[in-house]
Amino acid sequence: MWYVIEGYDGAQGLEGRMAARERHLQRLVALRDAGRLLLAGPCPAIDAEDPGPAGFSGSLVVAEFGSLEEARAWAEADPYVESGVYERVEVRPFRRVLP
Repeated sequence: MWYVIEGYDGAQGLEGRMAARERHLQRLVALRDAGRLLLAGPCPAIDAEDPGPAGFSGSLVVAEFGSLEEARAWAEADPYVESGVYERVEVRPFRRVLP
């Protein structure tokens, strides 16, 4: 089943993102290579493709997992959680309709 994982950045999110970005991306690439990633990306804190020092308000991942518990465990092990980028993470089921 597909799951939406939303991470919400804390006050020091941008600094933590730079430190943990490579490890964070490696996990997403592994999901992609396994055919389990629908989409992933950050949400700019301002209305701009590159928010610069404004940074990001969070991130969105839609990926396939065997269960809600598996999706939550994957999300909690994210380097952005470990480094304090995300102040909270929400995981919920997602039903893909289009495309």
